Amino acid sequence: MSTHDHHPDTGPCGDNAAPYVLGALEQEDFEAFQSHLAMCVVCREEVAALQLVANALPAAAPQLSAPPELKSRIMATVRSEAGWQRSPAAEGAPHSKPRRAWPRALGWRPAAALAAVAATVAIVAIALAPGGGEATRTIRAQVLAPNAFASLRVSGGHAELNIQGLPQTPADRVYEVWIKRAGAPQPTNTLFTVTAAGKATVGVPGDVAGVKQVLVTSEPLGGSRVPTRAPVIVASLS
Repeated sequence: MSTHDHHPDTGPCGDNAAPYVLGALEQEDFEAFQSHLAMCVVCREEVAALQLVANALPAAAPQLSAPPELKSRIMATVRSEAGWQRSPAAEGAPHSKPRRAWPRALGWRPAAALAAVAATVAIVAIALAPGGGEATRTIRAQVLAPNAFASLRVSGGHAELNIQGLPQTPADRVYEVWIKRAGAPQPTNTLFTVTAAGKATVGVPGDVAGVKQVLVTSEPLGGSRVPTRAPVIVASLS
């Protein structure tokens, strides 16, 4: 290690690696730690290791924008797990910066930071995945067409039809999705056709809370306000 690549006894060495990777540092701390990285090979190696974890884990979930309140809750957890503390004098002072109390002498600090980043990114991935941690259920639908199959995936109040083997409609007709709460089925204005293999994935618009059935009928091009034929698919939610 050269005289420039050292681990000083004072300064932000190591304390800020995990929040730096997670983008949780205030601007002043961010700039100070960036300057420190130019001098400290230990912190550069730690940041590189943490960045690998942060880059790899989100690939398991779709990239969506997190609500501000979700980010606040997650970053509060990160600060707590990282051992950030406020001094007694700072309590009650809303603009005081947190004191970092991560022991510098502990050799397992990088491993602990890796675990903290991995857990945090995994929480974000789960929270932003379709359904956001809510229960998901798959309902097998009744299909009148021979050798056809359809299921309805319901998660977080939203539903999606997955269809296989459904016959293609004639050129002058199209499939239409309906929902039934009470009384007659109501049109959703969702029209679709299937592939040559009879496959389609169709989202049911709106919230399906209170919906008893999702139905599919064959209708004239442009759709209908009331069903003109018997349903070819019926998925019962209750």
